[in-house]
Amino acid sequence: MLSQSEKKQLRAIIALDKTKYQIGKSEVTNSLLDVLDKALTARELIKIEVLKSSTTPIMELTLDLSSKLHADVVQVVGRTIVLYRKNKENPKIKLK
Repeated sequence: MLSQSEKKQLRAIIALDKTKYQIGKSEVTNSLLDVLDKALTARELIKIEVLKSSTTPIMELTLDLSSKLHADVVQVVGRTIVLYRKNKENPKIKLK
């Protein structure tokens, strides 16, 4: 579980990041989970945009993704989800 100060630090980092992953009408598939899992391992912090063609509520998608990927939810703003999972072997982001 992330503290408020850790979430604030992660939000500052992701605000500058242009890389986004997208979820569309096909929702959460095994191939999408694979891509997001690899991205979390490599980058630790990812931004996911939920397209309007997705019919599942944002919070339901967020909780589903965070549980399946074993990641912490940093924030949900509009149709954008930010997830964080520390890489235990080679951490890239140092939290205070």
